[in-house]
Amino acid sequence: MSNSNLSDVTTTSGNTSNEEDDNDPPRPRVLSRKSNSPARLSDSSPANSFRSSPPTRFSAFSLSPDSSTTWFNGFLSGSVIDTKKMNKAKIKVWYRKKRTIGLAVLIGFFFLMNWWMLSRIQEHGRTRGEIKVKLLKVNSSTVSIREELEKLDRGRKPQKTIFARLLSKAAHALAEEQNKPKPKDLWVEPYIRASSWTPCSQTRDWKPSEGDNGYIVVTANGGINQQRVAVCNSVAIARLLNATLVLPTFMYSSVWRDSSQFGDIYQEEHFINYLKPDIRIVKTLAKELQSLDLNAIGSVVTDIDVVKEAKPSFYLKNILPILHRNRVVHFVGFGNRLASDPIPRQIQRLRCRCNFHALRFGPKIQEAGALLIQRMRQNDTGLGHLDHYLVGPFSLSKMKGQKVHAAKTSRYLALHLRFEIDMVAHSLCEFGGGEDEMQELAAYRDIHFPALTELKKTKKLPSPTDLRLEGLCPLMPEETVLMLAALGFNRRSHIYLAGAHIYGGKSRLAALTTLFPNLVTKENLFSSAEIEPFANFSSQLAALDFIVCTASDVFAMTDSGSQFSSLVAGYRIYYGGGKMPSIRPNKRRLADIFLKNNTIEWKVFETRVTKAVRQNKRVFSRPVGRSVYRYPRCRDCMCYTA
Repeated sequence: MSNSNLSDVTTTSGNTSNEEDDNDPPRPRVLSRKSNSPARLSDSSPANSFRSSPPTRFSAFSLSPDSSTTWFNGFLSGSVIDTKKMNKAKIKVWYRKKRTIGLAVLIGFFFLMNWWMLSRIQEHGRTRGEIKVKLLKVNSSTVSIREELEKLDRGRKPQKTIFARLLSKAAHALAEEQNKPKPKDLWVEPYIRASSWTPCSQTRDWKPSEGDNGYIVVTANGGINQQRVAVCNSVAIARLLNATLVLPTFMYSSVWRDSSQFGDIYQEEHFINYLKPDIRIVKTLAKELQSLDLNAIGSVVTDIDVVKEAKPSFYLKNILPILHRNRVVHFVGFGNRLASDPIPRQIQRLRCRCNFHALRFGPKIQEAGALLIQRMRQNDTGLGHLDHYLVGPFSLSKMKGQKVHAAKTSRYLALHLRFEIDMVAHSLCEFGGGEDEMQELAAYRDIHFPALTELKKTKKLPSPTDLRLEGLCPLMPEETVLMLAALGFNRRSHIYLAGAHIYGGKSRLAALTTLFPNLVTKENLFSSAEIEPFANFSSQLAALDFIVCTASDVFAMTDSGSQFSSLVAGYRIYYGGGKMPSIRPNKRRLADIFLKNNTIEWKVFETRVTKAVRQNKRVFSRPVGRSVYRYPRCRDCMCYTA
């Protein structure tokens, strides 16, 4: 080829591959012409820049005018390929950095959320959404105590968080399992056999008692739960002795501070009429007997005079002669003074009939209870399984013109946290409060349990550690929250807390309210105007707790020996049809698990707690000697249809 011929030299800057860059527009091609003089490119060409540059490692090669052009084109092509590879490498590095940064941000956010949750455990209260969870009052006791106890409470250091390690693991687990499905049997009774027991204590096969032997007057002591048991026992004794029962009255208690009488809590007319086929009940003592000095004539019988768990033979031998002689017997402070066994079958059935059918809450309590249930179900208008038995016509008023619900979000758990100061002090256990706690509980025992104080001085009692290992200590709020988390309840679970005045106040409940923010009490659900009619009546407030706990989808207790928990669980068994599960923990087994709280891993903890609780859900008939109010699965109260 002659020097005058044109030779095309294609130069590009950037990517020269067949595939266009997605972001850059196509580049124009530049044509350069060879001249007759020695090979030379324009000053603007890359070759010219290359030649005029300082010597490099490429200057060792000998280049002729023609070969230089060929070499230049090859070098330029190689540069373009290297640039493409570099761009791809840069893109890969950028995406890799982006993924790393994103992962780091996600992990950081996770740890930040857990740190925030744990830090809230030490706080006293919280606000969730539009509802401020007021929780419980600041005072740490259930009743007013002497000035020296109040001084102890002033300036007390914040309660140290117990089980901090396990609570931290529970917080992590709840954060990770927020959207995971709950265990299948969490909201249901796991045993089909439970549905084989049906209520049948309403049936009778005897003639009414005329009450010819005289009158029985009963003044029941304790709170509403003890009073309920006393009423049912007095009905049974009246039938046993063929006596007329005067409508029971309730003794004013310095602990409960409630002046409510029978008619303030229960429906009098329903009680009298429902039991008319069994015994005769009147509202007042016969006029000819009202003027008698019952104490002077020996007609007053106290709990001291009646042995605990007295058999029917005791009443026939010791009380019936008084009736024959004086025509009246007054049981003062009457409580759990009738044995569970051996009792004639029909008398036992009468006790069940009284508890589950004759005692019906008054309209004022039913209406307020229905409102609490409705709000716990997030205003869902569906009818609960036990609503009719608990709140009567007020359960139906919600249903008018409404569709039956099937929403899972309306379910709620009711929790009875038996951790009031009377329970805590009487247990003789320790709860991590140090010397201040020991002094306060000792002072409370001196005032309210003097016999226990004297017994402690004269007899060597088990140590707090031994009591805990034997399952004789009430579950602390920290232990309760760990149990619920291990069973599978998550942060979205709606929880109703029964009772009030938890020992230790809001600081003691901080772990529970932080890990389960949807926890409320009746004080949260009611406005100040709605709760005002019940404000000074602890028994009526307890009746509202009874309604909400009994109607709940799941009921959890922390002390299976509590009268309240026993009555609620029994009511759910009697009317529940095998659809109303109750969580009754084995405190001895849980104590062994909690003992390893500094070493046990969360998955192992979950497995052991779930197994311990599930084993206590067994379906069995009433053990001999146990209360029919708590264990109604027996032929005296229920019928087995399997």
